[in-house]
Amino acid sequence: MSGHERKPILAVDVDGVISLFGFEGPLDQVPGRFRLIDGIAHCISYGAGEHLVRLSGTYELIWATGWEERANDMLPELLGLAGPLPALTFAGRARFGTAHWKLDALDEHAGDRPLAWIDDSFDESCFEWARLRHGPTLLVATVSELGIQAEHVETLERWAASGYTS
Repeated sequence: MSGHERKPILAVDVDGVISLFGFEGPLDQVPGRFRLIDGIAHCISYGAGEHLVRLSGTYELIWATGWEERANDMLPELLGLAGPLPALTFAGRARFGTAHWKLDALDEHAGDRPLAWIDDSFDESCFEWARLRHGPTLLVATVSELGIQAEHVETLERWAASGYTS
């Protein structure tokens, strides 16, 4: 495939997109199911698998998470994804609560290919990076207690169908 025929990349964070946190209220009312992953309970969003499977028809999915390659240990199977997915590595730069430490790895992996990125921890440096990036770029912010939602999928599909214009 030439660069023009390849799917755009969708960089997928895990915590706050697939694995939910920060929700309030009774645990029996959270929007996901709890699973033990590496001995830690994670609330895996009910809709994340369906949303990501749908997006995999449009995008080349990659993991952009501090989980790095470990995201492939259980998540593709839990989510119904054909896996494993490519996983970015961060050489110890991962910092919870921010996303700017992912930028170098995203640049290295994506080059100037169209790139959408879904994450719950964007800061102003991420938006500035996206504005200055040579390839088409879309940042899609989630709320950590809800994760990926139908409206995010619609935004991502519209962007890809538009030829990568916001």
